[in-house]
Amino acid sequence: MITINEFKNKLSSGSRLLGIDLGTKRIGIAISDYNQKIATPLQTLDKSKQGKLIDELESIITEYDIKGIIIGNPINMDGTYGKSSQSAKDIAINISNKIDIPVSLWDERLSTVGAFNLSSELDINVSKREKDIDKFAAAFILQGALDFIQN
Repeated sequence: MITINEFKNKLSSGSRLLGIDLGTKRIGIAISDYNQKIATPLQTLDKSKQGKLIDELESIITEYDIKGIIIGNPINMDGTYGKSSQSAKDIAINISNKIDIPVSLWDERLSTVGAFNLSSELDINVSKREKDIDKFAAAFILQGALDFIQN
């Protein structure tokens, strides 16, 4: 696992990135375009199948030609690191030890709120919004990292 600045320096142009939101029940997945400008929600994985997470990520990485992974880091609103943040860090380290592409954490404070607000503006019904919130949050997280990388 590397810092976001190291991540930015390792990226080559014309490569897609993967965004991950580690929700409490589900894991949201988003991908970027090849120009690393736009994050798009892709899918939601069941968190109870976390043992298969690496296999599922490897499949997505191969299918979409992914060259880097951004994982949401749920830092507390006061900037401190709690249990959820430590869990995200542990999962990021595990992924980076098993998958040979750059992996970095990105501050995801308010990503679920932002994703929920965005999906409500898109006029998505509430039950679908709640079911898909993790992949929208993953896109929100990835978009924040993409905006940082571009600037």
